[in-house]
Amino acid sequence: MNHFLDIHKTAPADLRSMIDTANAMKQARNGRPRGAADDDTPLAGQMVALIFEKPSTRTRVSFDVGVRQMGGETMVLSGTDMQLGHGETIADTARVLSRYVDLIMIRTFDESVLLEMADYADVPVINGLTDRTHPCQIMADILTYEEHRGPIAGKKVVWSGDGNNVCASFLHAAGQFGFDLTFTGPAQLDPEAEFVGLARKSGSTIEIERDPVKAVEGADLVVTDTWVSMHDSQSTKERRHNMLRPYQVNEALMAHAKPDALFMHCLPAHREDEATSAVMDGPNSVIWDEAENRLHAQKAVMRWCLGV
Repeated sequence: MNHFLDIHKTAPADLRSMIDTANAMKQARNGRPRGAADDDTPLAGQMVALIFEKPSTRTRVSFDVGVRQMGGETMVLSGTDMQLGHGETIADTARVLSRYVDLIMIRTFDESVLLEMADYADVPVINGLTDRTHPCQIMADILTYEEHRGPIAGKKVVWSGDGNNVCASFLHAAGQFGFDLTFTGPAQLDPEAEFVGLARKSGSTIEIERDPVKAVEGADLVVTDTWVSMHDSQSTKERRHNMLRPYQVNEALMAHAKPDALFMHCLPAHREDEATSAVMDGPNSVIWDEAENRLHAQKAVMRWCLGV
C-alpha cells in the first residue's frame, strides 16, 4: 500500500520520481486554462475523500482541483460531518471509507489519527497535515526550488523562527534529498530532537544557530512560517512574538544570505511579523510559485499512491 505519511517514510527514489512527475505535469499544462482537465487523466473513475479536521485554503483547493484536473472526483468531509473518532472509531471509519473511495487525504491535528487511518484503510492515505508534520508542503517547496535553481542536493537551507510541523518535514526532506539545514530560533521552539537526529543519520549537516545573521550566511534558501496559530490565546501570541521577533526575515537578514538565495513561506503569512512585505514581494521571493506548486506536487503524490 503506497501511503504518503511522511517524507522520511518514503524511499528517496520514489520522492525523486514524484518531483519529476510533478514537473512534467506542470510543464504539460503550459497555456491551458487553470481549471481545465489534463490531456492525461489517470484518475478517471476514481473517487478521492478529502477529510478536514482543520480549516484549510491551499490544501483543500489544491487537492480538489488536482483530482478534477486528472479526471477524478472528490468528496470533501469535515471532522464534524464524520464525528471522526467520536461517534465511530478511526479504525471503523477507515474500513467503511475504503469500501466507497479509492484514496483518502486527511488533514488533522493529532498524528495518531493519521496513523490509525492508514493502519486500517484498504486504500492509500495521504498526510495533508498534522500538528507534527506537513510533507505535501515540502514536496511543493522542493519542486519550487529546483525549477528556479536546479538540484537541491548539497544546498544550504535555513529555517528561521518556530521549529514547527513544516520545519519537521524539511528536516525529513534534508536526509532524503541530500541538502543541509540550519535552524535559527529560540531554544524553546527548537525542532524535535528525533527529527534532527534522523536527518543527521541520513548524512545531512543539521545545525542549530541562535544568531540569525550567522545562520543565513551562505544560505541558498531561507524559509519561515507563521509565528502563531489561529487557536492561540492573546497571551500566547504576545509571548511568541516576543521570543521570535529577532528571527524576522527582513531585507537586512536576507542581505547576509547568498545574493541569489530564494525566500519561501508556505502561507498564510502575517506580514511584518515573521517576514516583511519587502522580502515577501521582493525579487528573491518565490512564495506564489510555491503556493501553485502544491497543486502539481500533490497530483504527483496521488499518482504515486494509486500507481497510475
